[in-house]
Formats: sequence, structure tokens, C-alpha cells
Amino acid sequence: MGKKGETTRTRILDTAQAMILDLGYSGMSIDKLISHLGMTKGAFFHHFKNKDELATALIERFSQQGVDLFNESLARARKFSDDPLQQLMILIGQYEEIFEGLTEPYPGCLLASYVYELQQFREDTLEIINREFLLSRRELGKLIGEIMKKYPPRLEVDIESLADGFMSLFEGAFVLSKSLKEADITINQLRHYKNYLRLLFDPSLAA
Repeated sequence: MGKKGETTRTRILDTAQAMILDLGYSGMSIDKLISHLGMTKGAFFHHFKNKDELATALIERFSQQGVDLFNESLARARKFSDDPLQQLMILIGQYEEIFEGLTEPYPGCLLASYVYELQQFREDTLEIINREFLLSRRELGKLIGEIMKKYPPRLEVDIESLADGFMSLFEGAFVLSKSLKEADITINQLRHYKNYLRLLFDPSLAA
């Protein structure tokens, strides 16, 4: 596919994603999408055979972007510190940077939009959705385990649950931010999560 074709495909994906986050998957029809894009049906079907193929391409792209961001953030955290607690603080700090300065609520998470309408998708879609969630659980769980060996927690800790808190924070914050029309909810929740981890593990905060 040439550069022009790639640009058109990306434009279709970007527009479809925005519409799904705004209207839901069921509310985003091919006719509405084509009208919004100002293209012919022939041009659309040159890139995607049907709505199902578009949906799969969208979730594959979104999921991979999330996986790449997490892996890059974790690698960067490990590069800047050998201490597991500092690594976790640096990782969370990189996500804070993404949400700093937002003047409008973050548009939401495509993964969550798909979960709300799972009956609309193929069975393997859930596997794609769960990639980032399971990656975060696994890698943060390992990191929290390393932290606990070096810094015994002040309260009892379920490692998997505490690791899941990172991703569940985003999903809840996106919904709350969009509903209340408050742009700073996500970053504030990230800061609360980071503060909670410090209160659990940071020896400098000991009474």
C-alpha cells in the first residue's frame, strides 16, 4: 500500500475510533463514518471489507499502542534507576506527563468501549483487549514483588490486586472525567495511586 493509501487508512481508523468513543460501537455505522469522512463507499471498502474487519483493526492498533507505551515506560524507568520503588514511581510519572495540562476530559478507552459491547465482536476480541491488562498485571506484579522484598509494606498487600489498580484506575477515571466534564481527574487519581504506594513502601515516610 502506498503512502496515500496508508494515510487514508489511518484517517479512517482515527475517525472511527473517535466516533466509537463518542457514540459507542453500535452507534458508529459505516454510513455515518463514510459521511463524516466525506468519502465514497468504494473508497472505504478498498481498505476494509466490513465493519467487523474495521473493528478488529481498531482494537489491534489501540491495544498495541497501549502495550508499546507500557513497555517503553517500564524500560525507561529501569534505565533511570536500579531501585524497584523508584522504578515504579518513574513509570507512573511518565503516565502523569501524558495527562498533565489537559483542558478537556480524556476521550476514553477503546478497550472499555469494546468490553461494554462484547456481544458485537468475535470471540478472539477479548484476547486482544486483555493484552495490555495482563501485561500490566504481570510486570507490575513482578515489580511490586521486588519492592516488597526490599521495603516490607506497612499493610497487608495482595500483589495482583495492587498491580491491577493501575489499569482499573484509568478505566474509572476516564468514565468519571467524561461524565463530570473535569479534565484533571485522571492525573489526580494517578497521583493518589502513587501516594498510596509511597505510604505502603517508602521507608522515608515511616513514623
